[in-house]
Formats: sequence, C-alpha cells, structure tokens
Amino acid sequence: EARRRATEQLTALGLGQRVTHQPAQLSGGEQQRVAIARALANSPRLLLADEPTGNLDPVTSQAVFEALRELAKTTGVAALIATHNMELAGHMDRVFALKDGHLEQRAAESQTY
Repeated sequence: EARRRATEQLTALGLGQRVTHQPAQLSGGEQQRVAIARALANSPRLLLADEPTGNLDPVTSQAVFEALRELAKTTGVAALIATHNMELAGHMDRVFALKDGHLEQRAAESQTY
C-alpha cells in the first residue's frame, strides 16, 4: 500500500519514471518534488510548504503548483504555501501577503470563496 501511494504521489508530481532512483541521482528540483510527495504520503489534513518551487525552473514551478492544487482538491488537504512568486500565488484560491509586519488578504485570480 505504501509503495502504491508513493508511486501515485511521485507520478502526480512528474516523477513516475524516477521511482527507483536514489537521491544522488536526482536533480535539486526533483529532490524538492520528492519532498512534496513524502509530505503528502500519509494523507495529511494540512500541508505546510515553504517555497516549494524555489529551486525549480518556471515551467516545473507551474507544474508543481498545479499538482499541489489538484491534490488539494482531490484529497481535501488544506495547503498553506509560502512563496515570493506572486504570479504563481495569484493562481491559488486565497492569497495573503505580509506588508509592514501586517498580514493582508490580496485578490487572487481564481478566488473561490
């Protein structure tokens, strides 16, 4: 069961073909996506992600954000994602920003509330 779930998570993050590889055989971005898959492995109710795409190229960053959104929708996990990439953040359901030490809500392209 654990292997099946791991393979599903890795495939959802674009790493299905790398399931049998060791960490040293993966790029930094691939290792980061493995960390996301590991965080989701036990079906948490809340996922905390600090710059989950910080070391990824723009195309892979977009793919990872889309995968996180899809996983959140299909599994019901709430995802709190910290990022400096406001373009990607704008695609999330809710966006908050720290400004002068205060937390404020910002408009997001896909607001659903």
